[in-house]
Amino acid sequence: MQYFSTLNDEQKKAVADTEGAVLVLAGAGSGKTRVLTCRIAHLILDLNVKPSNILAITFTNKAANEMGERVQALVGESASQTWISTIHSMCVRILRNSVGRIEGYNKNFSIYSEIDRERVLKRIIADMKLDVELYLKSAKYHISYAKNNDLSPDRYLIECPYPDRELPTVVKIYKEYEETLKKSNAMDFDDLILKTLHLLEEDEEVLAYYSEKFHYIHIDEFQDTNVIQYRIAKLLASAHGNIFVVGDDDQSIYGWRGAEIKN
Repeated sequence: MQYFSTLNDEQKKAVADTEGAVLVLAGAGSGKTRVLTCRIAHLILDLNVKPSNILAITFTNKAANEMGERVQALVGESASQTWISTIHSMCVRILRNSVGRIEGYNKNFSIYSEIDRERVLKRIIADMKLDVELYLKSAKYHISYAKNNDLSPDRYLIECPYPDRELPTVVKIYKEYEETLKKSNAMDFDDLILKTLHLLEEDEEVLAYYSEKFHYIHIDEFQDTNVIQYRIAKLLASAHGNIFVVGDDDQSIYGWRGAEIKN
């Protein structure tokens, strides 16, 4: 427990509180990443938890790499068995293993970049004899907003909080876009999270496997989670209930892209 000497009293409490649901509110520069990595080390070294039964999610590749390096420095090579990644990388890993259970997809699915998404939308809008310059930006915004709130095209037409006279046309573009993706065995970045949610919600075997696998779940920058990510976290924690989240409520600045401080 040598690493405990690097922690203050409040940090030690967070590291040692391993069972059940734990919410840590911590400001900038207060050692959030140190607490997360020390907690993972405590689970592995002191409580003999298998590294493969630990999940840690953060929101950038840089943060995930840094966390992985810190854990490895504390516990050695076994750190490679822990799932330390961004939410998107975690979802890709789950989907590559289980996407064949979603109708119309196989494990070789493509992931569309922002450039790919824009190219497909431009083609769809042009084929519909619409003004590409007029509709492209609107379609990109509405489609992403709809997916991040788990709204199909038909539901979005009814429930869109920002309706305008062009919305019915945008929804037609959304429908055609979804059909194009499925025909191409492809997903965009929003799909990676949304389809993982649907897989966990609708397939009891997949949910049972992953919720049983992850005995301890950690989420950094929790104030940035949206409703879809929150639902995924709850599902993954449904078997063991051990979920540890760290956030700074004063840094909740991404409401415009779906982050929900109420989480």
